[in-house]
Amino acid sequence: MFVAANFLTTVAWLLDKVLDLYSWAFIIAALLSWVNPDPYNPIVRFLRSVTEPVLYRIRRVLNISAYGGIDFSPIIAILGIQFIRMFFIKTLFDIAGQM
Repeated sequence: MFVAANFLTTVAWLLDKVLDLYSWAFIIAALLSWVNPDPYNPIVRFLRSVTEPVLYRIRRVLNISAYGGIDFSPIIAILGIQFIRMFFIKTLFDIAGQM
């Protein structure tokens, strides 16, 4: 059983790190939106290609014009990631600890 517990612990740790990097990508993309970066820069293009699919779906649900034009979608995405990290990842760690 220790093999399954180690596997679950490793999967939970890996998912936690990936979600942590993804939340940093949202933060950096939000900070880049305050300046006018070069749209052909490979880093900017990568960040937009990684974050825009999620932000687009959140923006579709939220009506940005209803909030005075302020885009709250990165904040909501980060809160969603934190919820997943606190609930799902912690649950995986607890399941692995009980094995």
